[in-house]
Amino acid sequence: MSDLIKALQIFLKYEDLEYPTNCSHDTLAVLVDPEDVSDEDIGELVFLGFIVEDNYFISFKYGSC
Repeated sequence: MSDLIKALQIFLKYEDLEYPTNCSHDTLAVLVDPEDVSDEDIGELVFLGFIVEDNYFISFKYGSC
């Protein structure tokens, strides 16, 4: 769980959305635009289990719906 919390703290640096996540088909999506995120933080997010998908981030690591 600590990796998920670290990732969410990184996302929070860039956007404090009222509804920041979406979950479907075993995929957790975080609706932060990757264009706004530094390359260094994207690298850390990839290490923590997230990848860039279009204009948001997704992960298959953190549970299912």
